[in-house]
Order: sequence, then C-alpha cells, then structure tokens
Amino acid sequence: LSPAVLGWLNSNVSIAIYLLLGGLLILQVFKIISINKTIFSRPVPELHRYSFSQVAVLDLAYMVTFGAELALVSMLPLFYVNYFGASPVLAGVLAGLFPVINLFARPAGGYYSDKIGRKLTMLIVFIGLTLSFILMGQVTKEWALPLVVATTILAGIFAKAGSGAVYSMVPLIQRRFTGQIAGMAGAYGNVGGVAFLTVLSFYDPHILFLAIAATAGVVLLAVIFMLKEPKGQMAEVLEDGSVHMISVDK
Repeated sequence: LSPAVLGWLNSNVSIAIYLLLGGLLILQVFKIISINKTIFSRPVPELHRYSFSQVAVLDLAYMVTFGAELALVSMLPLFYVNYFGASPVLAGVLAGLFPVINLFARPAGGYYSDKIGRKLTMLIVFIGLTLSFILMGQVTKEWALPLVVATTILAGIFAKAGSGAVYSMVPLIQRRFTGQIAGMAGAYGNVGGVAFLTVLSFYDPHILFLAIAATAGVVLLAVIFMLKEPKGQMAEVLEDGSVHMISVDK
C-alpha cells in the first residue's frame, strides 16, 4: 500500500476508534442515569445507604497493592538480568518468588484484619508498603542480588497483605452491592498495573518504585483521614422478604 493510502487508513481507523469510545461513554452515562434516576425522586432507605468515600479509598488502595504486583511481576526478570547480571533462568526463578508470596501474605492480611481491626491493618500494611518501596528505589547495581531479592520479597509481603486487607472490608460496605464493589476494586487493581507500567516505559525501575511508594503514601493519608472501621450492623434481605441484621464488628 502507498504511504497516502496507509495515512488515510490510519486517520480513519483513529476516527472510528474515537467514535466507538465516545459511543460507549454515551451508553454508559445513559445506563447510569436510567438505573439511578429513582434516587432523585425517592430517597434510598437508610438501611441500604453506604458511604461512597469508603468504596473510593478501597479502590485506590487496591490500585496500589495489586497494581504494584502486576507491575513487578512484569518487570522483575529483566530487572534482575539487566542490573545484576542474573541468567534468564535464574531471573525467572527469582521473579517467580514474588507471586508465590500471595499464598500466605494475602490470607495474612485478611486474618489480621479480623483479629486486630481492619483500619489498623490497612495502616500497618500501607506504612510498610510505602517504606519498602522507598527502600527499593534506593537499590543500585552495587547491591548484592540476594539483598535485592529480599527487599523485593519484603515489599511484596506488604503489597499482597494489603490486597487481603482491602478485600476483608469490601463485603462490609453494603452487602447488597458486594459483587459490584468487589468488581470495581478489582478493576482499579488493573488500572494500577497499567499506570505503573506506563511510568516504567518512560523512566527506569527506580522511578517506578518511587512512584509506587508515593502513590502508597497518598493512599495512606486517605486511609488515615477517610477510611472508617466498620461498626454496628448491616442489613441482609432474605428470600422471604424479611430483614436479617449482621454484625460487622471484628
């Protein structure tokens, strides 16, 4: 194909993509309005209300915890090869340790949320997450590879425990919308992965680690000032229409 034809195709494909995205946006806005229009004429019963700020904090928290996991799983093998001269096989094995941490760190985040309190657990893991990624940002080629791997594992423990802590709170926001809230939090985890890898595409890994640390620090402030420890009871409407109250205290 000639350059002129290729240019015409690229231009029209771009226009088609933008039109498609614009159409999807209009459709989504229409759906949101049609589903929620009743709240403008009929107030939501007190029993079914919840604070959206709690959802927002959990979404941002999962964006950091799971987003950091996605980013590091993608870049760690090359990081070990390019910076520390590890063989591809060894780099793959060492990078493979990072997702394995999920097996104990995620359940631990949920376990300690139940034992010592959900907000306190979130505070601990986000302090650890912020500090551990600041430490990773100080890694240089002079560091011994075992020390780098240990630092990575430490950061991974806090990240994955944070994911468990987030999902310990998700069902306690509003039981009727547990699936929707969980889906939204999960989506933000992928947003975080894309955002952090975009940073990596422009800068070196040290900037990536510091970007994760900075984002974790911002979320830590949101946890301190906005997140509330679930208390009291939440309602569950049974099949027969009766309402059952469930205690959400730890």
